[in-house]
Amino acid sequence: MSVSRETTEANAAPVTDDNFDESPIARELRDLHKRKKSLVNSEFPLPKYTRVFTVSNQKGGVGKTTTAVNLAAALAEQGARVLVIDLDPQGNASTALGIEHRGDTAGSYEALIDATPLQDLMQQCPDIPTLWGVPATLDLAGAEIELVTLEHREYRLRQAIARLLAATNSEETMFHYIFVDCPPSLGLLTINAFVAAREVLIPIQCEYYALEGLSQLINNVNLLSEHLNPELRLSTILLTMFDGRTNLSQQVAEEVRTHFGDETLNRSIPRSVRISEAPSYGQTVISYDPNSSGAVAYREAALEIAQRGAK
Repeated sequence: MSVSRETTEANAAPVTDDNFDESPIARELRDLHKRKKSLVNSEFPLPKYTRVFTVSNQKGGVGKTTTAVNLAAALAEQGARVLVIDLDPQGNASTALGIEHRGDTAGSYEALIDATPLQDLMQQCPDIPTLWGVPATLDLAGAEIELVTLEHREYRLRQAIARLLAATNSEETMFHYIFVDCPPSLGLLTINAFVAAREVLIPIQCEYYALEGLSQLINNVNLLSEHLNPELRLSTILLTMFDGRTNLSQQVAEEVRTHFGDETLNRSIPRSVRISEAPSYGQTVISYDPNSSGAVAYREAALEIAQRGAK
C-alpha cells in the first residue's frame, strides 16, 4: 500500500517554536545567522601604517598556514590591501591563495637570496582583488644553507619589506597588512620572518600537546626581540580547531586565556570540514564557502585584529 505525500505531511509532527528551540542544530544555525548579521553591520578600520605579522608555531598541524591565508582574505575582503609572503617550502599558503608556485616560478627564494623586489614577485589572488601573495617554491628548501654565507642573513626579508613599503607609500598603493607564513621550525627562514615583523601571531590548537611548545616559542620571541628586533612583540594568539563539546578544548582555552588574556582573541576557530576542503580548490574558506561557520569565525577574528590595531 502506498502512502500519499499529503498523508505523510498530515501525520508529521507540527513544527513549532518549541521544537525549533530544542534542536541543537537549529540553535547553531540561528547563532551563525546572528553572527553573520553582526559582521555585516561592523566596521573594519584600516590601520594608518602597515602592520607586519609573522604567523608562527614550532609545532606543526596547528592551523598556522590556514590562519595566515584566511585572516588575510577576511581583511582583504573588507577593502584592506593585504600581502601574504609564503616562507614555508611546502608552499601551502601559495596553494590556498590560488597563485602559481610550480616549476620556475620566482618567489620568496629570489627575494631572500637575489634581493629581487617583492613587487616583482607578488601575484594577485584570483578571488580577491586586494589580496596578493609571494609564492614559495621548492628552491626555498635550500635557502637555509645558502643564507648562511650571505651578509646580514637575518635581515634579508626585513630589507625586502622595507623596500616594498618605500615603493608603495601612497594612500592608494600602501599595504595595510603583511602576513609572513613561517615553516614549523626555528631556522634562518623563521628568524628572517621574526626580524622582519613587528607583531607575532601564534595559532594554538586546542589540544594538550599544543601548550607544551608555547613557552619555548615565547622565549624565542623574547630573545629575538632583545638581540635582533626590538620592535617585535607577541600581539595575537588565536585558538584553532576548537570543539566546544569537549572538556579538553575548553580547558586548553581557559589555560591560554588565563596566562595570555590580553593577547588571546575572543573568537576561536572551530573544527570545520569546509576549512580543510578549501585549499584543495585553490581557495581560502572565505571564498570557498563564505557562509560556513569557519569563514564566519575567521571574519570575526579578523575584525578583532582590525579593531585592536585601531586602538
